[in-house]
Amino acid sequence: MTHSFDTLIQNARVFNNGENPVTEDIAIKDGHIVKRGQSLDTSDAKNVVDATGLWAMPGMFDIHTHYDLELEVAPGLPESTRHGTTSVVISNCSLGLAFGNQRDGDIDPIVDCYARVENIPKPVLRACADKVIWNTPKEYIEHLEQINLGPNVITMIPHSMLRIESMGFEASVSRDPTQAEVNDMKRRLREGLSMGYAGFSTDSLPFHYLANQPNCHKTIPTQFAKYNEIKQLTQVVREEDMLWQATPPKDSPLNVLKMFLLSCARLHGKPLKTTVVAALDVSTNRNLVKLARILANVLNSKLLGGKFYMQALGARFKIWSDGAVTPIAEEIPELRALNETDLDDRAARAKILRDPEYIKVFREMWMKGKTGFGIARLKRILRLEDYAFDRDLTQMTIDLCPLEEWQGMTFQQAFDRVLQARRGSVSPELTKAESELIDKDFFWVSDEADFVLQTLRSFDTQISWFTITANRDIKTVRELLMDPKLLPGFNDSGAHLTNMAFYDVNLRSLQLASEGGEQDTNYMVKRLTKDAADLFGVDRGTIYEGDVADLILVDPKKLASYDGENSVERIFREEYQHPQLVNRSNGIVPLVLINGKSAWANDKFSTDLGKQRMGSLLKPISKVA
Repeated sequence: MTHSFDTLIQNARVFNNGENPVTEDIAIKDGHIVKRGQSLDTSDAKNVVDATGLWAMPGMFDIHTHYDLELEVAPGLPESTRHGTTSVVISNCSLGLAFGNQRDGDIDPIVDCYARVENIPKPVLRACADKVIWNTPKEYIEHLEQINLGPNVITMIPHSMLRIESMGFEASVSRDPTQAEVNDMKRRLREGLSMGYAGFSTDSLPFHYLANQPNCHKTIPTQFAKYNEIKQLTQVVREEDMLWQATPPKDSPLNVLKMFLLSCARLHGKPLKTTVVAALDVSTNRNLVKLARILANVLNSKLLGGKFYMQALGARFKIWSDGAVTPIAEEIPELRALNETDLDDRAARAKILRDPEYIKVFREMWMKGKTGFGIARLKRILRLEDYAFDRDLTQMTIDLCPLEEWQGMTFQQAFDRVLQARRGSVSPELTKAESELIDKDFFWVSDEADFVLQTLRSFDTQISWFTITANRDIKTVRELLMDPKLLPGFNDSGAHLTNMAFYDVNLRSLQLASEGGEQDTNYMVKRLTKDAADLFGVDRGTIYEGDVADLILVDPKKLASYDGENSVERIFREEYQHPQLVNRSNGIVPLVLINGKSAWANDKFSTDLGKQRMGSLLKPISKVA
């Protein structure tokens, strides 16, 4: 029997492109929306979905991911698909695979650049890099057009890899380029943008370091680019009407302003679409989020005519750490020294932690601003500190620990138990194992700096703990998400395997918006779909008749009661042969269609996800042949 519709969705509350929501049926055939309306004929449908009480909307975008590597081992991207994400942007922060693995003898740029910046273990990176068999941006485009994509993919030209290609690895992290090398970068960038790359990504955060000796004290290649190089390259992006993704040189407000004035039409004749990571309410410095919003308003003013969008994370910025191995350690030199060792080299970290000179500087760092009087103390009280990590034991919670008794405790609670044991006022619940460990390892501890040092010595990466370094006030998070000068993003999906889990943050953003009713929900749907599609210039983000059927259903009642903060689980990913923190939002998204094909339904993945091609490589409309 021939059916007029492959899928008919009945009685859904439809949110689409900011238009007033309506309750309608949606009919799908051959991957497209073919009809919308009231009471469509079910006899013409192969599959009928009752969506009474559910929201229907375009599939959501995740505009800041590092899925470049996972696409090579799990192209279905299940950890995003299950939460309603149907389009992802890769090659952010200057890192990507456009030029292949770029291996040259002992030099392995994917491992060097990703391992510490994105906290992905080296064996995982090497295994993924081994699968890279192309060498040019054109070959990478061809590769992405062949693999069994789940969500759609948008890719950019990554600046670190572009520098390596034009200068060689060692030169890219040791000197300025010649003008001939800049011209070569400009040529390669223009060629990439002309064939369907949607933009160009750079990175200026001063704590993104290389992972292999002898370069672990150096930052990744993009960080060595001076203003003139960035200006010349972004001019190519401007001329091609593509997008620039960047991160700010956060320690220099003047350089931040100078760099992002590149977005403005007033100074450069034509605006440059720019998206920047990230507008976060950092707990240790209350001014940063204010400055981000001021910057967005100034650059986008009629006077300057910019197209500048900072990305806001729709959740508390909760970060897990494996001992001292964590993204927040890279900012602080005394902790960074521990991150410079290989993940499996516990002996190297133990040696550092027992070095008298290191102990001295570690203690000074840990106690800075916590006691006495002075500028450091005043800055801490006023929330104007230099580092994002606040070093507050009450805000550091132990998740996993060889000493199971400490799991679920804050560092402060564990420290208090150590002090009690040392004073001889042992509480009845102190176990034998805990008493023996304190007697053996913590007998010398006198203050919190000693305690943290000894905790790192005793457990190394076997202790996993978490803290919230930004966005602690969820009301402020909502304000940032609803700000039209900002844009939801910065989920970092596919990176920081055991440090972050924001795969569900689009849903959390929807949940926060829905607190304001249907109008605010409608606004947020547009931000997560059509606004993101427009920013990258691609043909997705709506569900009109004739559109590709990237469509999801959301259960608003289950969304309202969703506890995203506690949705994180630690699983073992067979594809990586490594643990990963993920999210579970079961029941909230009953259906995910990508190109009209069911990828996720009733809390189960389609058997075709990752085995048959569903999504597409999305190229800017202006570059589609």
